[in-house]
Amino acid sequence: MNELLDVVRVEPNENFFLKLEFENGEVRVFDMNPLLMKKPFNSLQEKKIFECATVNHGTVVWPDDIDIAPETLYDFSRPLKPSEE
Repeated sequence: MNELLDVVRVEPNENFFLKLEFENGEVRVFDMNPLLMKKPFNSLQEKKIFECATVNHGTVVWPDDIDIAPETLYDFSRPLKPSEE
């Protein structure tokens, strides 16, 4: 990625995936599963907490000051396939 892109919308989905829309209009999917066993993300294993994901200042945040940098979300996500929309 050449530029830092803010997240403008997040939708928590089944199986701990995040559907993300970036400021350039791209829609991508980020798999949270590899992070759920690590602090501070381990509390997100509880679906009620995971589903509280919102966008704040261009990145995804949860209660208890949990967040992920937008560049991480972009670099480790994959473009959404038309069949997944």
